[in-house]
Amino acid sequence: MSRLLLLLLLFLPAIGLTAQEASDQSSDQPLKLDHAEPLYIDLIRDLGAHKGEKEWNVGFGLSDNKTFDSYEFLVEYEWAVADRWGLEIELPFSFYSPITGIPNDSLPANKLESLQLATQWTFWVSEPHHTSMALGYMQEFEFSDFRNFGNPLIEGAIYNPFLVAAKGWQKYYHTLLYTGPILVHHFDDAHLDFIYELHANFHYMIPDSHNFVGLEINNYVDNEQWDCTLRPQMRLDISNDIKIGIVAGIPITRTEQGLSMFTRLIWEP
Repeated sequence: MSRLLLLLLLFLPAIGLTAQEASDQSSDQPLKLDHAEPLYIDLIRDLGAHKGEKEWNVGFGLSDNKTFDSYEFLVEYEWAVADRWGLEIELPFSFYSPITGIPNDSLPANKLESLQLATQWTFWVSEPHHTSMALGYMQEFEFSDFRNFGNPLIEGAIYNPFLVAAKGWQKYYHTLLYTGPILVHHFDDAHLDFIYELHANFHYMIPDSHNFVGLEINNYVDNEQWDCTLRPQMRLDISNDIKIGIVAGIPITRTEQGLSMFTRLIWEP
């Protein structure tokens, strides 16, 4: 619990650093390139972000799991505390509903999944190659479900360093790779599970806009299986500071999981 409080104390004061609106790029700001950002496994902040940029995200998803439906809801705040350095706080929730004829006691329990704290540093931006690269780290504290909430409050932790590499091709075509190991720490028996994630992204940016269509390919590999999901997606500008992302999920390797959808509302105040 002391580690959780320490991380909160490190992250929360930085929110006050972004009270002032971010200004347009000027000559004394570092180079920032436009890259299409994936909508399901999104980035901590734009690659090459400028100090003062900030963003709220609200997400809602629905998945068909054959014997029950699952609903995900998330609230996320991300901001740049310095040029090319972003932080993020996220609270994801999961809720479950049975399909007709399935008893309620067979469902997973509803829960606040975790408190997610993350940081990302863009260490390389190249205009000639239209390429940006970043290193990041995400720390999750997993909560017990609502049936047993507080007993214990935190039942595990997830440690997730990652690398992001993005490149623009002929102005309107974008690729992005997001990859890294995931260590899942179960506090009750001190057991560690190892998972490797590799997410490939391909997008086409609509000319003279920030709207795009594309495909996100989410891959997870552990000792037992390879999990792959295709996520065709699109992002639309609703106004100067509000965007909406729409994502479909098509599982390739998991027979117990059906189609899914996810919507992300993005507000950049």
